Amino acid sequence: MSVESIRNIVIVGGGSAGWMTATALATVLRNNFGSITLIESEQIGTVSVGEATIPQILLFNRLVGLDENEFIRETQATFKLGIEFKDWRKKGHAYMHPFGSHGSDMEGIHFHHFWLKLFQAGKAPDLEAFSLTNIAAKQGRFSRPQDKGNSPLSQIAYAFHFDATLYAKYLRRISESRGVTRIEGKVADVVLNKETGFIDHLMLMDNRKVDGDLFIDCTGFRGLLIEKALNVGFKDWSQWLPCDSAVAMPCLAKDPIYPYTRSTAQDAGWTWRIPLQHRIGNGYVYPSQFVSDDQAVETLTNAMENEPLRAPNQLRWKTGVREKFWEKNCIAVGLSAGFIEPLESTGLHLIQAAIVRLFGLFPERGFRQADIEAYNSQMHLELERIRDFIILHYKLTERDDTPFWEFCKNMPIPDYLRDKMALYKANGRIFRQDEELFDETSWLSVMHGQGLEPEGYHPLINALPDNELQSRVSHIQQVIANSVKHMPMHTDFINQFCKAKMPE
Repeated sequence: MSVESIRNIVIVGGGSAGWMTATALATVLRNNFGSITLIESEQIGTVSVGEATIPQILLFNRLVGLDENEFIRETQATFKLGIEFKDWRKKGHAYMHPFGSHGSDMEGIHFHHFWLKLFQAGKAPDLEAFSLTNIAAKQGRFSRPQDKGNSPLSQIAYAFHFDATLYAKYLRRISESRGVTRIEGKVADVVLNKETGFIDHLMLMDNRKVDGDLFIDCTGFRGLLIEKALNVGFKDWSQWLPCDSAVAMPCLAKDPIYPYTRSTAQDAGWTWRIPLQHRIGNGYVYPSQFVSDDQAVETLTNAMENEPLRAPNQLRWKTGVREKFWEKNCIAVGLSAGFIEPLESTGLHLIQAAIVRLFGLFPERGFRQADIEAYNSQMHLELERIRDFIILHYKLTERDDTPFWEFCKNMPIPDYLRDKMALYKANGRIFRQDEELFDETSWLSVMHGQGLEPEGYHPLINALPDNELQSRVSHIQQVIANSVKHMPMHTDFINQFCKAKMPE
């Protein structure tokens, strides 16, 4: 049986979603496999889905063959070792969700179970003392993984903060050098095949016709192809995540550029601080039912460490996802597929996840329904698991000092999240299910940081004598503390390897 290959791929929309997709396709679909065309208009602004990332971005950068130091210079990037959450559990409290692991697993059991027994007995420091990236971040240190055998320095997990607009421009140059054709223009009409309902072609405002076999919708919240043309429907998740607005303003840095993102809970919603080489990215994610736009600008301005460099950039969204991400010969990538607020920096990861799944289920021109349903099922599951992890931050709070936090504390939650919390509450058990994005370390960091305390601990820990358990855990703590001392300061590392030129 012959397979008729996709010959013409059309991406509608630029920004991070469009140019990440174009770069990945141009890298993988080489040897004249087919044409890749991207349509965008300079008149239509793009929404930055995040200047902060998670370690999975390294996989994408390697896939498309980016030189990391060049990428950092081109995007004014800094390194990221985790996210600090201030005032989320209660006012005056802070904790870190670090990348990488805590301690070292022993006897086939996760380290945190050993720590938990000692911590409950008052014989071990807080969990953060056993995270290399947490300690390094707080001290302002950074290093890439070093060839040090079984040392913690061999397993440093990291990501980046970068300027998403510069990132898209950087990827555009790479894409075009690899054969992607960019068309400047606006889509006037999406023409469907009257028999199949598939997208047949696009008509641009200047009456140009663009044919394609596979269409990728990167048009942001508008969902020009997936929603306006194909009417797939939308699942609203705002009953769990009521923040529906954001305002963003950059400023110059006054405080040191530490290698972590900061999220600070406000009376309603939260503000972010993302350090780049040339500026600080600041934003306020808030619920419009509790906070006016003017109040949001005032709150953000008061939270910033310097005067704003630009006027406020206001954003609106509805939290949720499309009923289908792939319908007929159209796939939605990025904001056109749905949106979950950027609390854990998942925006660019979801673009990457969509691209990877597209490669795994890449169609032929016949577009088999089994492939489409598998893609939709996998993407729905990924987004639901991320959604539940974000809800966790709001639900697990001791705050009831404002109507917003009182609502969050008392709201009903999805069954999966309820069960996950109950399992941990019993004796500290956490299991990663169905290839969900966030692993045991992430769930542990947030559940412990937000104040959920297990009532017991793993019974197999009692197989170790107490003195041996204490000795092992103390040794691990000391090794981690000593390892951090061998990491250079974050600023020194950037200055040595990847310092960017300051914009004019």
